[in-house]
Amino acid sequence: MKHIARKRFGQHFLKDALVIEAIVSEIAPQAGDVMIEIGPGLAALTRPLVERLGQLTVIELDRDLAVRLREQPQLDVVESDVLKVDFSALAERLTPGKIRVVGNLPYNISTPILFHLLDHVAVVQDQHFMLQKEVIDRMVAAPSTGDYSRLSVMLQWRYAMENVLFVPPESFDPPPRVDSAIVRMVPLAEPPAIDLQRYGQMVQVAFSQRRKILRNTLGRWLDEQGFTGEFDLQRRAEEVPVHEYVSLAQAVQK
Repeated sequence: MKHIARKRFGQHFLKDALVIEAIVSEIAPQAGDVMIEIGPGLAALTRPLVERLGQLTVIELDRDLAVRLREQPQLDVVESDVLKVDFSALAERLTPGKIRVVGNLPYNISTPILFHLLDHVAVVQDQHFMLQKEVIDRMVAAPSTGDYSRLSVMLQWRYAMENVLFVPPESFDPPPRVDSAIVRMVPLAEPPAIDLQRYGQMVQVAFSQRRKILRNTLGRWLDEQGFTGEFDLQRRAEEVPVHEYVSLAQAVQK
C-alpha cells in the first residue's frame, strides 16, 4: 500500500536517485560506523546506507512507517519523537565510541532538533542533515551578513559546518515549497568551555531586537549579571563574531 505523506509530520520523501547517490557520497559511510538516521521515511536513504554499513539504527515517529521498517532485519527501529530521544544513552547502548547522525529532518522542527542534539554533542562524530536551504544559510553565515543570526552563534561555537549539496524541490514527493540542502556538522575537537545554558540565554537576549544596538538589549542583561568588564555594546548583534560571544560568556561566568 502506498504511504501518503502526512503533513503534521512534515513528510517530504526523497525520490531522486542521483541526489540520493550524491548525499551518500557526502556522508561516506564506512563498514563498522555506528550510524543513526532520523526520519528514514520510505527508506530512500536508508537502503544505500545499510548496503554500506551492514546495520543501521533509525528513529521514526510515524507508526505505519515504523512497522514497515521493522520488516528489515538490518534495522534497529526506535519508534519515538526525536526530541524525546536520549542520544547519549542510545550511543552508550550501541557503541563504546561515537555515533554518526544523518537524516532528512522535518523542516517544521529542524531548529529544535539541532538544539536537542547540541546537548548530546559529546557522543557525536559528525552529522549530515537535509534541511531547508535558508536554515543552512543561517547556520553557516558569517558576521555582518543578513543570514547571521542566533542560530549561527549557537551552533558555530561547537561545530565546523558547511553546506555541501543543493537539493531542488522536485527531488521530493510531495515537493516542498522551498529549496533544500545538505549540511555537514563536525563537532570541534577542542571546543571552548562555556555554560551552555548561560550562553544560550545571552545570545537570545542579544538577538531579541537585532536591529537595535546591543546597549539596549545585551547591555541591560550584562548589568543584571554584575558584569564589569569591557565589551563594545555600540554594535548590533549581527556584527559580533562568535568568538567574542564565547569570550563574553566565559567572562560573565567568572
